Amino acid sequence: MNVLRMAIGTIAAGLLLAVSAAASAADSVAEAAERKDFAALRVLLGQQADARAAQADGMTALHWAAHHGELEAVKLLIAAGAEVGARSRYGVTSLSLACLRGHAAVVRVLLENGADANTALPGGETALMTAARTGLADSVRDLLAHGASVNAREQKGQTALMWAAAEGNTDVVEALLKAGADFRTPLDSGFTPFFFAVREGRTDVVLRLLEAGIDVNDTMHPRAGGGARRRTTTPLLLAAATGHFELGVALLDAGADPNARPAGFTALHAMTWVRKPIRGDGDPPPTGSGAVDSLEFVRQLVSRGADVNARLEHGESGQGRFTTTGSTPFVLAARTSDLPLLKLLLELGADSRLANADHCTPLLAAAGVGALGNGDETAGTEEEAIETVFWLLQHGAQINAVDDNGETVMHGAAYQEWARLAEVLVEHGADLQVWNRENRWGWTPLMVAQGHRPGNYRPSPRTIATLETLMRAKGVEPPPAAPTAP
Repeated sequence: MNVLRMAIGTIAAGLLLAVSAAASAADSVAEAAERKDFAALRVLLGQQADARAAQADGMTALHWAAHHGELEAVKLLIAAGAEVGARSRYGVTSLSLACLRGHAAVVRVLLENGADANTALPGGETALMTAARTGLADSVRDLLAHGASVNAREQKGQTALMWAAAEGNTDVVEALLKAGADFRTPLDSGFTPFFFAVREGRTDVVLRLLEAGIDVNDTMHPRAGGGARRRTTTPLLLAAATGHFELGVALLDAGADPNARPAGFTALHAMTWVRKPIRGDGDPPPTGSGAVDSLEFVRQLVSRGADVNARLEHGESGQGRFTTTGSTPFVLAARTSDLPLLKLLLELGADSRLANADHCTPLLAAAGVGALGNGDETAGTEEEAIETVFWLLQHGAQINAVDDNGETVMHGAAYQEWARLAEVLVEHGADLQVWNRENRWGWTPLMVAQGHRPGNYRPSPRTIATLETLMRAKGVEPPPAAPTAP
């Protein structure tokens, strides 16, 4: 019995060793390809190793050879019986990998040996989309010749042409257009290949799509999601918003309307927040592209007919908030304390006397009228605001102006917690009898500093102390603090 058990054990061990050796030999084909040891791969295949063997994640030797762009290894593996359309456990084929890595010769060989030209990743990205994104014009043509669907869409609705346009792959765009690619149908977001190209600053692609028949004043209309009106835009506005000013000039050359305002604001209005976005939780300025800077772009806009005194339509407003409705680019530039832009706009004919719909003047805007919520700060610093206030006063601004909401320059300084500006305003004639009054919502500058402002109820001890000092200097005793909102 013991002898029999030993014999059975020996046989079992032998079988296990044989299975283990076979598995090891099988795995080593893919492993050799992974580490680019193609000499070893050739030897293994000569020993009849399984060319279809896969690693734990489903990657085969052909996957790795395609990934590395090793054309001869690809041919050798196919000749040895490798499965051309094999997928890894993540649904990736050798063809997709070759397109991703930019190996055009490998793409061609795989297609010639039966690879499915419409193979796609689990998210729907086809090999054609991948090749379009990576700029493989030859592979795009090969895929199309082997039946790839030119207008296939991945799960978010994007097409190969959208990928190519966004990446600026002009040769690919040309190939896709010749194959009948749809360049007009938008996504629900409103984006078309053209708008993707504009957003990414791909001037050559933009010009090619204009040549194909796109209207330079086409308007993007999102079909889904809240706030769609605010995202309605034109190519010129999108180029301005993304900082692609050289492209913006090219669009102007092609006939773009510098005064278009589908969402109520023009490109000149947009330049005020593009140059100086809100700090704190706001976005940084766009990186942009090209040799044209923002101020030169403003010059180009005005030289092509942009209304330097255009008023912003259907903007924003609210309790204690700055009203953008009716604001000119000059008013908005004052609000961000963008002195270089203010100087240029004045040079180009801006009327520095025009106010917004609440009759908030550029000086009031520069002084900080319009509270911001907790966590946000104005686009300009206090030092920039002081410099801007000085300049506006030199150009005739009235320091004791009061807007329709009862706001004064001192209310602005209190909103922004700018104690030094408050002192400067008094030094330049801000009248206590004017500013020490309640606004439309019942707040004096001192009350604002004590926390009476929407979205930010924190008191500002430094501003409170400064205002109390300024009041006492004029013989007025500050009243006790009133309770703020919870």
